[in-house]
Amino acid sequence: MKPFMDKDFLLSTDTARTLFHEIAEKMPVLDYHCHINPQEIAEDRKFENITQVWLGGDHYKWRQMRSNGVEEYYITGNAPDREKFQKWAETLEKAIGNPLYHWSHLELQRFFGYYGVLNGDTAQEVWDLCNAKLQEDSMSVRNLIRQSAVTLICTTDDPADDLKWHKAIAEDSSFEVQVLPAWRPDKAMNIEKPDYADYLDRLGKAAGIEIASFADLKAALRKRMDYFDSLGCRASDHALEYVMYVPETEETVEAVLAKRLAGERVTRQEELGFKTAFMTFVAAEYAQRGWAMQLHYGCKRDNNTSMYQLLGPDTGYDCINNYAPSSQMADFLNALNMASSLPKTIIYSLNPNDDEAIGSILGCFQNSDAIGKIQQGSAWWFNDNKTGMQKQMTSLANLGLLGNFIGMLTDSRSFLSYPRHEYFRRILCDLIGGWVENGEYPYDKKALTKMIKGISYNNAVNYFGFKLEEK
Repeated sequence: MKPFMDKDFLLSTDTARTLFHEIAEKMPVLDYHCHINPQEIAEDRKFENITQVWLGGDHYKWRQMRSNGVEEYYITGNAPDREKFQKWAETLEKAIGNPLYHWSHLELQRFFGYYGVLNGDTAQEVWDLCNAKLQEDSMSVRNLIRQSAVTLICTTDDPADDLKWHKAIAEDSSFEVQVLPAWRPDKAMNIEKPDYADYLDRLGKAAGIEIASFADLKAALRKRMDYFDSLGCRASDHALEYVMYVPETEETVEAVLAKRLAGERVTRQEELGFKTAFMTFVAAEYAQRGWAMQLHYGCKRDNNTSMYQLLGPDTGYDCINNYAPSSQMADFLNALNMASSLPKTIIYSLNPNDDEAIGSILGCFQNSDAIGKIQQGSAWWFNDNKTGMQKQMTSLANLGLLGNFIGMLTDSRSFLSYPRHEYFRRILCDLIGGWVENGEYPYDKKALTKMIKGISYNNAVNYFGFKLEEK
């Protein structure tokens, strides 16, 4: 029997252990997509207790607590933090096979030096240890980032944001880690939302343009892109129901937006046509700027209406959506390619059944503009577990070039989430190590070192064009 989560956790062969301990483990972290708050970095926040840093905003954990029958009072309610932590500890001991079990214990090991097991019985011990440790200066937000060997972070930011915290961080010579904005224009695209006109007013004020037409909207977005670019933005991100392609004439798109600004509701067909025009426009702008376009799709959001009305979005009530016509995604990329406006593109689906469709579409649009210009993103959200990562990387290897993969991201709101990169690298090394030991790839240390370093870090440095040195 192997020890619980020891130094060789998830590493089942000698080659896997060599690849991880000699190569992957020593690589820094580049977190090119997350949801952390740049203000907390700028102010170098310190957390009062482990509940604040672990359970605040973490809907992954909230879902599991609900599955364990925990009252909402102890999840998002006003229960004391100690009681919330107890309920989480009692839930965690049932989470066998769940990545939250592994992530939680990796975080306890790496940040708090705790190598025991968290459960209902040990909750007080862990609570006391973590809270004492959190009072140390080494556990401020900036020092948590430093401890994790992070070189660069891309947050997720609305076009109307002033980015003042990014500016403050960039101007602070005492913090060496780059914190860059990433462009997330969902609110500018989602014409069907009831507050859409109010949002366009806010965006227009940020850009200094009154938005009364689609032409105005494009002008405002260009101005804000220029501002983001001046602060180092190298990537956009889009949360889509699916990657649609329903092209309409410019006159029709203008008419649809005019209808919406007049207070009328748009039809589903009008919505899809508008969104197609929006995505076609912004993609061309990204291509001109050298930005990468991230497309996240396959999620059906806010399914529990009563809880959405109570708590709002991003609180643990989303699920996989199995409607995603790959033909429309291929048509969208083809239209951009025909217009010489296809940017570097990273495609993520929440539905693991889409892996092979994505893998086959990638190969249709690769060219010499960039190595691995069209990427399949890492196993996302409900798939960022051992099985999901193995499946995504195996599919990518079967249909493309795994060696060009840009690797892992945290997609997290927590400053303790960086061990997710370690978790990914252990799975990566075990997968490749198994192929080597099975005679499917030679034990070529030079080639394997380049590949593991690339997927762990260097490929992302080069793909996005960050001002970083390869390792």
